[in-house]
Amino acid sequence: MTNKIAEKRRQQEEDDEEDGDLDGWGERNYSDERSWEALQEDESGLLRPLDNKAMYHAQYRRRLRSLSTASNSQRIQKGLIRFLYVVLDLSRAASVMDFRPSRMAVVAQNVEAFIREFFDQNPLSQIALVTIKDGVAYSLTELGGSPESHIKALMAKLECSGDSSLQNALELVHEYLDKIPSYGNREVLILYSALTTCDPGDIMETIQKCKKSKMRCSVIGLSAEMFICKHLCQETGGLYSVALDESHFKELILEHAPPPPAIAEFAIANLIKMGFPQRAAEGSISICSCHKESKVGEGYICPRCKARVCELPTECRICGLTLVSSPHLARSYHHLFPIAPFDEVKPSRQNEPHRRSQKTCFGCQQSLVNPGNKPSLQVACPKCKQYFCLDCDIYIHESLHNCPGCESLRAS
Repeated sequence: MTNKIAEKRRQQEEDDEEDGDLDGWGERNYSDERSWEALQEDESGLLRPLDNKAMYHAQYRRRLRSLSTASNSQRIQKGLIRFLYVVLDLSRAASVMDFRPSRMAVVAQNVEAFIREFFDQNPLSQIALVTIKDGVAYSLTELGGSPESHIKALMAKLECSGDSSLQNALELVHEYLDKIPSYGNREVLILYSALTTCDPGDIMETIQKCKKSKMRCSVIGLSAEMFICKHLCQETGGLYSVALDESHFKELILEHAPPPPAIAEFAIANLIKMGFPQRAAEGSISICSCHKESKVGEGYICPRCKARVCELPTECRICGLTLVSSPHLARSYHHLFPIAPFDEVKPSRQNEPHRRSQKTCFGCQQSLVNPGNKPSLQVACPKCKQYFCLDCDIYIHESLHNCPGCESLRAS
């Protein structure tokens, strides 16, 4: 009898443990998925999934309209040659799991996307990575124009430990950016997870040094607002924001991809001497000036000193000449003359007699009419008056940078 009671009690305890594990798993899964955020209440009081496409487009158009308003309000000079240091806080605060799966994982994922987007919009610019851990700032990569090398180095060093030191990071970045030529925009983007900073000296003096060196420092916080971060951004003309969740963090970091307006008192026009190198002949063997090793049939030849470099854009290690390619200059051109935002077409305008014939998107030729003969959301170019769908609107402004309707009028 005693054995049966003990066996029954043990079996009951195992069942309770399994139920507890299941409940815990369900709670974690529910909290991770945040399924309630994907629902909204309609007019009849029923729950239905959110229209993510319409929300994304509305968010995109708000950002585009704000950028257009700022650029139309006055003549703004933009720095097309940027030298950006991305500082990642990898202290123990980055291992907190309020972001899914952790702050460090979310930062790494979005920094990878940011680096690719940055070089797509700023082909003449360069990036370097700095990490903070154990109260010390480490230089992860040097300034360069290869997104793959930066991403590879970042993914190999994702470890969190110790405290964070904002002053040490600023001192290290200042040491490098202070040597940058005056024609380049000196920028720092800090992704800060901690709520404290463990500094060896007076950080206010460091901030004034950064301001004197014309460094534009921006901070994206992952915890809460900090006075010292806000003060740093105000003094140097940068932007300070705090991420609410993963999607908001992605939106905030991608806002730093387009070139920012140059600081008025430092916006000085300069003529820059550049070289357009030729590709090295296939099968030729020479020593690369970047990595100090011999390579076969790869790279470019500096037109001034004939040294070999691996990638463009870069600065020749031998003669100091800025080396670029003609497509890099062409891709930077659209920042000077951006396309005006398209006007959203109201349903009343869609029923006008001279508009009824245009039922397809001028870009992709897809129908602008939903099932049931209901018109879908659409936009129109203010110059050529052609209609476009939402996907083409985003593609034209973010990737193509030319209106097909206006270009067709010029060709004819």
